[in-house]
Amino acid sequence: MKTIQVVAAVIERDGRIFATQRGYGAFKDGWEFPGGKIEPGETPEAALAREIREELDTEIAVGKKLAQVEYDYPDFHLSMGCYLCEILSGRLTLLEHESARWLTADELDSVEWLPADLSVIELLKKGLKEGGEV
Repeated sequence: MKTIQVVAAVIERDGRIFATQRGYGAFKDGWEFPGGKIEPGETPEAALAREIREELDTEIAVGKKLAQVEYDYPDFHLSMGCYLCEILSGRLTLLEHESARWLTADELDSVEWLPADLSVIELLKKGLKEGGEV
């Protein structure tokens, strides 16, 4: 099975998490953390900064790795590094996604997350509700 290496930005601000809705492809309309594929020669952190610049016209600081998700979709294996990120500049302009929302811990289940993101959602709900670090 083909493995696809991707990175995702978990952007938290004021106790809310930024979620985006896919606007294209097989998983159109599903909710996810923004990010994308790692190109040859890129570090995960550089790939994530590039993807957020391309998708959201925003500069981010890539922080600590929150989770490494390994998930088998029917046609491929997804290996996704999820990093806590902070906005440095920009307004999170949707250039590829059809929608976005800032979600509190209690609102994280209000959208239809893509399957690979669900384990990260559980980590976030626990951290946000306990008032601890995400």
